[in-house]
Amino acid sequence: MTLVLWRAALALGLLASSLAQAFDITDGRGRVVSLAQPPQRIVSLLPSLTESVCALEQCQRLVGVDRYSNWPAAVRALPQVGGGIDPNIEAIVALKPDVVLLSVSSRASDRLEALGVKVVALEPKSQADVRRVLGTLGEVLDVPAAQGAERLWREIDAGVQAAAQSLPAAARNQRVYFEVSRGPYAAGEASFIGELLQRLGARNVVPAALGPFPRLNPEYVVRANPDLIMIGNRSMQAMVPYPGWSNLKAVRDKHVCVFGPDESDVVVRPGPRMAEAARIMARCLADKGSAHP
Repeated sequence: MTLVLWRAALALGLLASSLAQAFDITDGRGRVVSLAQPPQRIVSLLPSLTESVCALEQCQRLVGVDRYSNWPAAVRALPQVGGGIDPNIEAIVALKPDVVLLSVSSRASDRLEALGVKVVALEPKSQADVRRVLGTLGEVLDVPAAQGAERLWREIDAGVQAAAQSLPAAARNQRVYFEVSRGPYAAGEASFIGELLQRLGARNVVPAALGPFPRLNPEYVVRANPDLIMIGNRSMQAMVPYPGWSNLKAVRDKHVCVFGPDESDVVVRPGPRMAEAARIMARCLADKGSAHP
């Protein structure tokens, strides 16, 4: 009888232990995702989330990434499972992930969940979002906040502040247009890029009312007539000018920064490299700004 009771007690203890590890996460869709334990096999379909997992020192848990995840270098050796918009569902399922990290706007969520795959959807657009996403990822990964998300956010914030303080007064108060990608798709005041520009003392010509990343009519930029233009050009295709842009003072005076693939990846991803993004943008403001002909 004693042996039976002991075995029953052991079984209850193991059950309690496993239940104690189970926890719920509320993701960016507002959905509650129940996880039996901190995931050990993770697929990430968004580069900023891939970078954040690694910045929280949990890169070893990644078993697959989207085709655009390329930092840190270690993730380039992982299986690629398509893009965030067109992921290879079969390839993802074959990796047997405990959880898939993807953007809120991804259409893969429902398909993966229908196949029994746990999904956590997160999509940072502002700096507050980045901080919140880091905190959520820390919970998912079971990394203590003081060692993980909070520490990382303090480092990011301090780095951005240092970049702002490095700028000479003459480089401040410039009216800036930031093009994220051809369209033109712009970074508005409400985006994390717009917030970085504001912290660097620049004025964004795309107001918050238009949304974080609006698609604009090229004529809008002509009317806005910015002092400085920043362009993310990840593809490094020849920059075909938009109608009327040749008349812009910023274009005539060569007050334009075209960021190549590596720098574009840094400046357009809302994640742990935002301090580096601030330094890149500060350098543009100082070197190409209207106060520096």
